[in-house]
Amino acid sequence: MSFVEISRIALRYTFAFGRGHLSTFLSSLSMLGLVLAIGLLIIVLSVMNGFDKEMRERILALVPHVTVYSHQPIVDWREQAQTLARHPDVVEVTPFTQFDALFMRGTDIETARGIGLDTQDHAAIERLLRHLSATDITAFAQQPDGLILGIGIADRLGVRVGEQLTLIVPGASRASRPGAARFETLQLTAVLDTGTELDQGAALVHLQLASRLAGLDGAVSGLRVVTDKLFDVSRIGWELINNLPPGYYTTNWMMTHGNLYAAIQLSRDLVSILLFSIIGVAAFNVVSSLVLVVFDKQGNIAILRTLGASGGDIAWIFVLQGAMIGVVGVVLGSLLGAAGSMAVPGLVGWLERLLDMRFLNTDVYPVSFLPVDLLLRDVLMVGGIAFAMCVVAAIYPARRAAALAPAQVLNQDG
Repeated sequence: MSFVEISRIALRYTFAFGRGHLSTFLSSLSMLGLVLAIGLLIIVLSVMNGFDKEMRERILALVPHVTVYSHQPIVDWREQAQTLARHPDVVEVTPFTQFDALFMRGTDIETARGIGLDTQDHAAIERLLRHLSATDITAFAQQPDGLILGIGIADRLGVRVGEQLTLIVPGASRASRPGAARFETLQLTAVLDTGTELDQGAALVHLQLASRLAGLDGAVSGLRVVTDKLFDVSRIGWELINNLPPGYYTTNWMMTHGNLYAAIQLSRDLVSILLFSIIGVAAFNVVSSLVLVVFDKQGNIAILRTLGASGGDIAWIFVLQGAMIGVVGVVLGSLLGAAGSMAVPGLVGWLERLLDMRFLNTDVYPVSFLPVDLLLRDVLMVGGIAFAMCVVAAIYPARRAAALAPAQVLNQDG
């Protein structure tokens, strides 16, 4: 038999052409299971990729990759910043001062860690405040007593832009001795809505104001270092310390957010294994379906053998049928997965509005929305593995069909 004839028979067994309703039903059932498994896996992988992307591009854009501290407040921070900036892997160095404070508005009180930023460093301000409009950034830079709060803490205090609130900072001196508490009245110039967990406790002020509130008299708490090699921060931190005088130490984002990133990766791997097992079940369904098709078509197989078809020809019919099931399942499943990935964020938003509730909140989750990042490599990987499973699954039924004895089958039919 020629390959064209073999393909035509496999096509007739797979799709609703002419007779053979049982084989068509079984093939359609196998395709449906494959489509659902592939579509679901692509959607879940896209969501996991979205969390991974938001972790790298949104959260780590706001969190310092490496933070340089000293056992004493850093007075000569400009000189040390220049030293750090010479490292080939360092992209940006920004001074900061941090302090713990109570934020009061009427009877409402919230605790937060205040961060002082250098408004003269335009690159750092644009990166850290990129979620604000240019007008808000300019207003903050021009107002010495300006304050930027995360939307979470601003909502809990019930404060709006333009209103004032009172800051209470525990007293401390540069020698870290207790002192009188400091009170400061600040005006809220902007509300920061990053959609991440940072919205729950972000409180940004000017560097000079933060230094005064922290009792550092112009010194800073540390230096924020940004690098383009996120997973080499431990090595970079050690190399930076070696270039500084004694008394300095570093932390990095893997110490503060590494567990979160590892949890996202672990969840992605576990869910992938689970859903690939579903594709395996769909492939097993192909085996059982084709075995039933062989049993249903054994009379046709015997006639083909008596007409000169070899066992290899018969085997190729069912291998091609498995491949056709795989192709249709992969194509439709990939389209379903891609369409579902694009629709999931809108669907979740619609359900949140309909039910008047938030599925994701930054009190618990790292972001307040469902991120999606559909990658072509995931679609190709899932489709390729699923297709290979279908072809492999068709081998056993194909060999069983090739081993049928024509005379025995025809005698049974007679």
